[in-house]
Amino acid sequence: MNTDFYQITMAYARWKQGIHERQASFQLFYRKPPFEGSGAFACGLGVVTEFLESFRFSKEDLEHLSGLHQFEDAFIDYLRELRFSGSMKAVVEGSWIHPKEPFVQITASIVECQILETPLLNIFNFQTLVATKAKRICEAARGDSVVEFGLRRAQGFDGALSASRAAYVGGVEATSNLEAAKIYGIPTCGTMSHAWVMSFPSEEAAFEAYASVYPESCVLAIDTYDTLRGLQNAIKLGKRLRGIRLDSGDLASLSMRARQELDQAGLQNVKIMASGDLDEYKIAELKSKNASINTWGVGTRLVTAFDEPALGGVYKLARIQDVDGEWRDCHKTSNDIFKSTLPGMLPSQNHFLEPIFQSGRLLYKLPSLEEIKKYVKSQRTQST
Repeated sequence: MNTDFYQITMAYARWKQGIHERQASFQLFYRKPPFEGSGAFACGLGVVTEFLESFRFSKEDLEHLSGLHQFEDAFIDYLRELRFSGSMKAVVEGSWIHPKEPFVQITASIVECQILETPLLNIFNFQTLVATKAKRICEAARGDSVVEFGLRRAQGFDGALSASRAAYVGGVEATSNLEAAKIYGIPTCGTMSHAWVMSFPSEEAAFEAYASVYPESCVLAIDTYDTLRGLQNAIKLGKRLRGIRLDSGDLASLSMRARQELDQAGLQNVKIMASGDLDEYKIAELKSKNASINTWGVGTRLVTAFDEPALGGVYKLARIQDVDGEWRDCHKTSNDIFKSTLPGMLPSQNHFLEPIFQSGRLLYKLPSLEEIKKYVKSQRTQST
């Protein structure tokens, strides 16, 4: 049911005409690189394979469709038995892909192909976009730790979960999203909120209470009231202090001042984290100012791909079997040349497409999320 309604109405029309089992091939590509770059990192294949393996209409789904009173009972019965029975090829997840280069190809019955159009685009478009954004941010950090703090600003719980997975593939080290950590095994990271500090009679008391609970992992937000005063209160904790977080103000000058005072207090091992509407551009700017920041907490501008929140991925019919079983190449023409497509199944110019499914059976041994992340990381300078 994670598809557009017109996919079902077209499926019904094909079923009525008796052409619903006709085989067809579609291919997925994007037209324009995001973030004014030269390409993108393909992401989402692992989620797509799980989706295809469990592809079916539930009893509740069919009851809903039947209740619309637009489809015959026999068509509902047909959908009840529908499973993905086709073949799929795709680039390895984490591959650097160029515009107009097919990175997924599907061959199945025309009904299967069309119902799958929307979910495949939904998964690949968003995760590819966020993984690419994460890679850009991690490259800007030049080896510093980057953690993802975007759950509260993401487009719903589902968007946040997909974004956390894709951001990890793109290179972040941890997430604040507990659900993503549970499902995908991503390490978790968190500090403390300003509300913790405000709930105590003094900042000093708040820091002492927190350190007493977390003496081995005490990271404090020091800018609830006055950052430099907060720094001095944090320093009073001595060796129990593991890190501080700056969330506002002039992050470059404040971090340098903090580093100087921490070092003078003998706390050279204390880390300095920064957060607050960060992205690759802000991080690069702070780096150019020699900011003394070890860890970057990035949220809103990562999980929403803030400056370009949608990838223009498309899924186009490449060929279809005629009534006599002969394959016919298809192409789209348009007054907008940008939207025209070439006929037939196009080769991938830079990648070999791996066979993922054959006759509905999963062939491909999926790499772990860690392996995908390492593959993306190995492609160091291609994302900008």
